[in-house]
Amino acid sequence: MEMPQDEKFLISSFQHAGIGTAVENLGITLHSVDPDRIVLKMPITDNARQPYGLLHGGVSMVLAETAASFHASWGLDLSREYPVGIEINGSHVRSATEGIVRAEGRVVRRTRSIVVHQVDIYLEDTDQLLSTARVTNFIKKMEVNPT
Repeated sequence: MEMPQDEKFLISSFQHAGIGTAVENLGITLHSVDPDRIVLKMPITDNARQPYGLLHGGVSMVLAETAASFHASWGLDLSREYPVGIEINGSHVRSATEGIVRAEGRVVRRTRSIVVHQVDIYLEDTDQLLSTARVTNFIKKMEVNPT
């Protein structure tokens, strides 16, 4: 069964799949998705801050990998294969202490086995770039247990 490509369905599915995970705990929400692009948002709360009160760089990378990994599912038959993050690198270019951050992911390259995304994270109020990340997902085949 190929992943449905209806935006309203995907937004609902994203929130449902995130229950009890970092997605829910960090308040990450899906705002738009199409074959080439995804947009997630997240509030900067105490759950997302490091001890000096800034948005934690690791949390920014969680947001980037969440965007890329969910988007890498686009068009896959999730009963047969699924994306697995295999590499992430990021640069933090500006800090923030409060507000909403927006992650905009776009496909750089998609093959049958690899999907590479560029994910830029902005402070919503000022549109300032906070972090930029490159995320690679491997499309892993489901293992079938012979019976």
